[in-house]
Amino acid sequence: MRLDVTEFRAFYDSPLGAVTRRLMRRRLKELWPDVRGKSVLGLGYATPYLRPFRGEAERVIALMCGAQGVTRWPRRGPAAVALSEETALPLADDSIDRILLVHELELATDLRPLLREIWRVLAPEGRVIAVVPNRRGIWARLDMTPFGAGRPFSLPQIEQTLRGAMFEPLRSHPALYLPPTKRRFLIRTAPFWEKMGSRWWPSFSGLLLVEATKSLYALTPPGERVTARAKAKAMIPSLERRVGLAPGELEHGLFAEEIGETPCAADRP
Repeated sequence: MRLDVTEFRAFYDSPLGAVTRRLMRRRLKELWPDVRGKSVLGLGYATPYLRPFRGEAERVIALMCGAQGVTRWPRRGPAAVALSEETALPLADDSIDRILLVHELELATDLRPLLREIWRVLAPEGRVIAVVPNRRGIWARLDMTPFGAGRPFSLPQIEQTLRGAMFEPLRSHPALYLPPTKRRFLIRTAPFWEKMGSRWWPSFSGLLLVEATKSLYALTPPGERVTARAKAKAMIPSLERRVGLAPGELEHGLFAEEIGETPCAADRP
């Protein structure tokens, strides 16, 4: 279930949200230290984490889901945020170098079409970072923050989800060990919690950050025969939409013609 944009904004305007934003910005900048000349997209409610990339990247934009609503960003200067359907992003193929997913995957109603659309707009050498609640952490178990909504992930689950959508996980980082609390004296000890948590209980972090790149090959379910046509179809997502074919035409022999191939022996009955 999608949260309303006002709920996200209220959290990040709170003391706990402010320290969360600060800690996560630092970690994300460590993962992407140089985005000069790159295009950066924040999807979901990623605007609290995009500031370190502004002024360095060639462009930084944010898209928010229609069911969630949108809020102005940045608060000063020209707007760089828009409302969008998550399965029909208003972006060209292979046009984005870095995609940051925050408050997105755990709240999405259908991950498969969402991830296929992210795959479509990501550049071939691009990177995506998925920020998701850790199933083993306390943040996923309490609904006092937006990270307590939706479905949490274990590290194997999020990596498997990404691989199933034609992404290749590169590295993962746990983050956010501060207990979710409104008590200011605990919030002020956030650096201590981060240091101790990363050393002594990394498996129980509040969040998981998984960086992945685009893969050109899809995994095939066990027992399913792979034909040359099926391999090519998996490598060209949304071909019907892009070349103007009617739904279902790929199943009637037109796919090979569109890509300049003829059916091979493996495809014949």
